[in-house]
Amino acid sequence: MKHKFRCNCPFTSALDILGDKWTLVIIKQMLVEDMETFKDFVESDEAIATNILSTRLKLLEELGIVMKTKRPDNKKTNLYLLTEKGLALTPILVELATWSDSYLRDVHPTIVNGEAMELLRKDKMAFASALEKKYREKLATTMYMR
Repeated sequence: MKHKFRCNCPFTSALDILGDKWTLVIIKQMLVEDMETFKDFVESDEAIATNILSTRLKLLEELGIVMKTKRPDNKKTNLYLLTEKGLALTPILVELATWSDSYLRDVHPTIVNGEAMELLRKDKMAFASALEKKYREKLATTMYMR
C-alpha cells in the first residue's frame, strides 16, 4: 500500500501517519503497557473500536513501524511488535508525556502521577532509554521463543 502524503514537508508527513487520534496511543500501549495482541488492544481502557484498530495496525505494519508475527505458544494468535522504526518513536512519546505532565494537570488533574512519572520528571532521557531497553529485552525473548 502506497501511503498518500499531503505535501513534502517532513513535519506534515509525520503527522499524516502519526497525527490521528489512535496511532500514538497504540504505539504507547505496545511500548509502555506491553500490549501485543488484538484482544489486548480491544480490552484496554482506551476502548479503540475494532475497525479503527484493525486499520491502524495494518497501516503501521505496512509502514514498517509494527511487525505482525504469531505467538510462539499459540500459532493462531497474532502478535504485534514494534520494529526499530517504531521504537524510534520513544522520544516523541516521552516528550508528549512530559508536556502533558507540565501543562495539562491544571485542566486534567487526574493524570497518572506515580513512580514512573517521577522518573520521567527527573531524567526523561533515562526514562526513554529504560523503556527501549525493556522493550528490546521483550523482543529478544519473543523472537528467541520462535
